[in-house]
Amino acid sequence: MDIADWRKKIDELDERIVQLISERAKAAEAIGELKRKEAKPVYEPSREQEVFEHVRAVNPGPLADAELQHVYERIIDVMRSLQKKDSKKD
Repeated sequence: MDIADWRKKIDELDERIVQLISERAKAAEAIGELKRKEAKPVYEPSREQEVFEHVRAVNPGPLADAELQHVYERIIDVMRSLQKKDSKKD
């Protein structure tokens, strides 16, 4: 494959990633709603650690575990903000 082929593949992968992140965001919104109803905090450090441990355990590479965790730290941060934003709608 040449560079154009690889770039096309990356574009296709990005489209799939966007769809998956959107699904994850919908799940985070639903969890945020349940947390509000149950008066639970949005920030749950122990759950975040579970997520990091899980993604490191299933990481096939080539990203190092620390690099993958860094990506997930940002994803979780955005999802947490989404949950907080929803709570302001009430």
